[in-house]
Amino acid sequence: MITRRTFTASLLSAIPATGLLGTAALAQGMRDITFVQPSPSAINSFPVFVAIGEGYFAEEGLNVTVEAINGSGAVLQALSAGQAHFGRPGPGPVIAARSRGVDAVFIYNVAARSNFGVVVRQDSDIQGPEGLRGKVIGTGTADGAEVGFARNVMSGSGMTDGTDYTFLTVGDGGPATAAFLSGEIDAYSASTADAAILNQRGMAVRDITPAEFGRFFGNGIATMGDTIRNDRELVEKFGRAFMRGHAFALDDANRDTVLAHLATGNPQEGEDKEFQSALFDAVRSKTVPADMSNGLGYMPPEVWEEWQASMVAGGEIPGPLDDLSAAFTNEFIADWNKAIGG
Repeated sequence: MITRRTFTASLLSAIPATGLLGTAALAQGMRDITFVQPSPSAINSFPVFVAIGEGYFAEEGLNVTVEAINGSGAVLQALSAGQAHFGRPGPGPVIAARSRGVDAVFIYNVAARSNFGVVVRQDSDIQGPEGLRGKVIGTGTADGAEVGFARNVMSGSGMTDGTDYTFLTVGDGGPATAAFLSGEIDAYSASTADAAILNQRGMAVRDITPAEFGRFFGNGIATMGDTIRNDRELVEKFGRAFMRGHAFALDDANRDTVLAHLATGNPQEGEDKEFQSALFDAVRSKTVPADMSNGLGYMPPEVWEEWQASMVAGGEIPGPLDDLSAAFTNEFIADWNKAIGG
């Protein structure tokens, strides 16, 4: 059983008042789609909520419901079980799932720059990964993208999980703060949002991740291989609307509208406007590729190779996949970028 938090995007709320286009006509033939995300944060999945709010999915004939579940592993479970059409897992969990025969495929690179980091308390003596030898690293989930990222960082310093350091699943937000305060953990593998929340809760943290790990892109959009092969039009429509939402949110002229859409998606995040704005800035900055020559959403194949190599070295998978290229596809990216004039 997967515990879910559901955000309903009704047709009426999805279509701007200035462009109803005849609600009754649009309602005919609308297709219900489920998108699963690994945490309740609307900000972390901001292109989806913007695409809902701006009516981009509705224009494609899609009525999208967003459901929050616990971590990338649960996202992939929901996709493989046919309980969702699209999700936002990390690349590491996708590679691990494919090593077990799950035909999940990455189709859009959302966090084009790493949205994870290993953080310690601001007043800690630990200055880098080597300082975590023999220590405990907290994680939000047992099998989420943050776990694979931290393993990569630690293996880069020649350390192995269970031998040179250990992981402890403590949850995020308040539980992570409590784990730091009690001394249960010495560090925490945090997303950009996690780190911001810890700091906002008074648990000042700093990132000790070596700069070279910034190339390891984070969570993106995935679907099942069968969906790409047998329902290609759905993939095209969803990705096109998603990219339009992404591009809209990158334009500062739309900032207030975007934050309003995100508050609709997660009212709790919208209660503190200053914090919501700062967190959005931090998350959004990680979604802009360092190299825009291929537009938004593009996945560098060489970084997939690095992800796989680090997972093999860290013992997360027994060996390289038979065909790593099947784990992702850039085939839709150029056409989607045309939808935003790219």
